Amino acid sequence: MNQTSLEYTKVMNVCRDIFLKKTKDYGTAWRILRPSSLTDQLFIKAQRIRTIQETGENKVGEDVEDEFRAIVNYCIMAIIQLLEKDLKELELDPEKALQLYNHYAAEAQSLMERKNHDYGEAWRDMRVSSLTDLILMKILRIKQIEDNDGQTIMSEGIDANYFDMLNYSVFALIHLTNTPKKK
Repeated sequence: MNQTSLEYTKVMNVCRDIFLKKTKDYGTAWRILRPSSLTDQLFIKAQRIRTIQETGENKVGEDVEDEFRAIVNYCIMAIIQLLEKDLKELELDPEKALQLYNHYAAEAQSLMERKNHDYGEAWRDMRVSSLTDLILMKILRIKQIEDNDGQTIMSEGIDANYFDMLNYSVFALIHLTNTPKKK
């Protein structure tokens, strides 16, 4: 396994652990949300990251890393809501929720590995702020596609944008983990 895959797996393990703990605390209450509501939740998280990046102020206290982890998990929730159309029950057994999480996390990692090969790990030379902007752009694209009843003429669908945002968030977390914090 190459360095990126190892770093990616490490980040996803932390995100998965958070997802599991929150599932034990709250159940799968997120299942009541439509994908568009999850898109708006993603917007709130990404906008908060951008505001902190631009102002240098964090008045809530939760760090930017927590927000990127939340984006990862909200993306997986949104993908489940979007693609698991036959899944009707709101409350999922934690094992079923984890099975779905793992399935889509593996799909995201596979996509990352294919794109990372073709793009030559360009993300490593990007700024975290640029990854934040790309996430915000993808959210705006999703909102437009949602406003068009999910129809596109020649663009990727909503699910592809969720997968990309998930991967951009993992890249940001890798950057933030590998960069010493300023004191």
